[in-house]
This record gives sequence, C-alpha cells and structure tokens, in this order.
Amino acid sequence: MQFARFPGITLALVAAIAMIGCGKKEEPKPQAAAPAPAAAPAAPAPKPEVTVKLGHVAPMTGPQAHLGKDNENGAKLAVEELNAQGIEIGGAKVKFELMGEDDQADPKQGTIVAQKLVDAKVNGVIGHLNSGTTIPASKLYSDAGIPQISGSATNPKYTLQGFKTAFRVMANDVQQGKVLGEFATKQGVKTVAVIDDRTAYGQGLADEFQKAATAAGLKVVANEYTNDKATDFKAILTKIKSKKPDMVFYGGMDAQGGPLAKQMKELGLKAKFLGGDGVCTPEFMKLGGPATEGHYCSLPGVPLEKLAKGPAFQEKFKAKFNADIQLYAPYVYDAVMVMADAMKRANSVDSAKFLPEVGKTAYDGVTAKIEFDEKGDLKGGAISIYQYKEGKLSYVETLGGGGVTEAVKDAAQATGEAAKAVAGAAADAAKDATKAAAGAVKEAAEATKAAVEKK
Repeated sequence: MQFARFPGITLALVAAIAMIGCGKKEEPKPQAAAPAPAAAPAAPAPKPEVTVKLGHVAPMTGPQAHLGKDNENGAKLAVEELNAQGIEIGGAKVKFELMGEDDQADPKQGTIVAQKLVDAKVNGVIGHLNSGTTIPASKLYSDAGIPQISGSATNPKYTLQGFKTAFRVMANDVQQGKVLGEFATKQGVKTVAVIDDRTAYGQGLADEFQKAATAAGLKVVANEYTNDKATDFKAILTKIKSKKPDMVFYGGMDAQGGPLAKQMKELGLKAKFLGGDGVCTPEFMKLGGPATEGHYCSLPGVPLEKLAKGPAFQEKFKAKFNADIQLYAPYVYDAVMVMADAMKRANSVDSAKFLPEVGKTAYDGVTAKIEFDEKGDLKGGAISIYQYKEGKLSYVETLGGGGVTEAVKDAAQATGEAAKAVAGAAADAAKDATKAAAGAVKEAAEATKAAVEKK
C-alpha cells in the first residue's frame, strides 16, 4: 500500500490500521485479591494485681534486737514462700509486702509505730514481740479493725481485753506459769525466790509461776525486781542468798537472765535457776557462760525436731539466713501463714472481710495444729521444759496441752507407717530368701541322688 498517495491520512490513523492488521491484543485479567489473614485471637486481659501490706513489729535495736531479727526473719520467710505460690484471691493476683517497724521493746514507741501502720492502711499486723508493746498497740489495731496475730506475746491481758482483732499462736503465761510451778515441785524444790523485770511479760509470767508454786506447796522466800535494761544484779542476789532458796525463778528476757545466772555463780548462790521462754535461747547461754550449765527453762509448744514440719523448717531457715533459730521465728512464720489462710478462705484481702475467718482457723502449722478459742488464745497450748547442757538446750519433757499436739501425732503416725513399710519389706525379703534357700537345698538333694544312682 502506497500511503504517499493519500496525504490526508494522519500518522495516528496509520498506527490504528497497523494494529488492526496485527490482530486484537487481549487485556490482562485482573488477579484475584489474596484473602485477608485471619485475625489473631485477642490476648486475655492480664489479671489485676493487689498488694497486701502486713505490718511486722519487734525490737530491732537495743538488748533484744537479736530476738526482733529472729522474728522478722520468720515473717520474711513466710512472705517469700507465699509470693512464690502465685496466690490469687478475689480474682486478683496477690503480692504480700512486709512493712517492718522497730518498737525498741518500749510501750510508748509501740503505740507510735502501731499508729503508723494504721495510717498506712495495712491489711494485718504480725506482732508485736513483747507483751508490754503488744497490749497497748492492740487497742489501736482494734479501733481500726485490723487483725493482729502475735507469735510471742504471752501475757494473758492481751486477749482478755475483749478485742475481736487479737490472736496469738503460742501458749499464754497462765498455761506456762502453771507448768513451771508444777515442774519446780517435781524437782524436789521446797523454797523459791522470784525475780522479774517489771515488764508485762516478765511480771506476768512471774506472777503466774508464783500462784502455781504456792498452790503446789512451795514457799516463796523472796520477791525481787529489776528492769529490762539492767546488767548488775548483785544487790538483789545478795539479799536472796541470805534466804537460802532451793530455786531462783526469773521472769524476763535473756539479755538480763544470762548475766543474772552468771552473777549467781559468782556469789556462790547454789540455788537452781528456772526461767520461761524469754531465757530459753542460745543468747542466754552465751551471756551466762558456764554458769548456765544444768539450769532449766521452758518454751511454749513442742520441740521442732519432734514435729512433722519442724526439721524441714529448721533446714530452710538456716539455708535462707545462715543463722540458727533464736526463739520465736517458727511462731511468727505460722502467724503470717494463718493470716494468709484466712484471706484465702474469705476470698478477700479486706480486713473486715477476712477477720471473721481468723477466728475459725484450723491450720496445720509448723509449731502446732493452730486453732483459737473465743478469746483468740491458742487452744491446748503445750509447754516443753529444757535443760542447759554443754552450751545447748536439752529437751526434758512436754507438759500441758494434753502433752501431744496433732502435729506430733501426725509425725508419730508417719514414723509408724514408715516402720511398717520397712518391716514389710524385710519380711518379704526374708520370705524370698527362705524360698530361694529351699530351692537350692532341693536342687542339691536331687544332684546327690543322681550321682549316687550313676555310681
């Protein structure tokens, strides 16, 4: 085709004709859109968290600081274990926090730190250590509706005030004083001199001991007093020496008890020494030295080594703090656990809601099967007597509280079951051995018979 002959034809028309001549070009089909990815399932909303503040009060400075630290360590161990459990209460994950305060074993300071904890809106209080600080502080906790569990305050007045918030996880001084009075009589004692440090604990225990001793027929030949800061007791011991008592009973703590026993020996006072839980410590023996040898003391409860959970507690306490238990740590540990148990049963960490559950406690603790009477005292509190021997506390016997707690029964049962299992295994082994021996004898007899016949 000669396009030159048609000058009117434009280049655009030429291009169009050329395309027609080459055939129709197919338009590309649009690709189908890729399906949208499936929506990921929504992550579950994190559970709310709640912090439970537990106040802990003890003397962290002064002569009794070693006991205060022991108490605090017991509480710390319990809190650490509770947090490791990842406990949920009322639909929220619970974190326990210990708020420690130092009351210096001083009643006035005790009320100051108690008010501080009330203002901090703690959920509960563990303590105080001393009866002299626990009793005045308990009024503040009661007014605020805050549950309080002491692991060491033994004066009866604490729970006789009628406060619904007050509990203790060890025997009181009425129970302990009665047992000590009876024990003194069993030792053949006829006359006794009584010394106390004028604190709520020391005087309270001495008074209860004196009541029990007098009722048992003992004659109290002297009553003397000191204080919980004293270090020199020679004046009162000299007066006591002239009365020639068979025994000296001391109501107070180890910081005074140790030096008192030492000065008894220095003055040639031959009387036996007897004290309560406040002097039943390694510190008493450290301060008194050889003068403590052969003397006696008491502790509420049953020795840890005789309890189902006692040895394991001793081991983990030592591993955690690299220290031996001084005195009340296991009781304070139990006090924390009892309070947490009440929260679980109430399904609430609110003080007003879990407080009624504390009174209904039936908790298998380290120190005992813990149940409270209507006053908040431990039911059936047992008392154990110890003797100081070669720098150690040697167990003598357990009195009161039925003599044996449920925890001891559990331990005895476990021991009995283990013994049965061992005996059963031994019997089975003996049967197998007898059977094997009989088989060997039979085979030997048959072999002998065959040899004879062959011969």
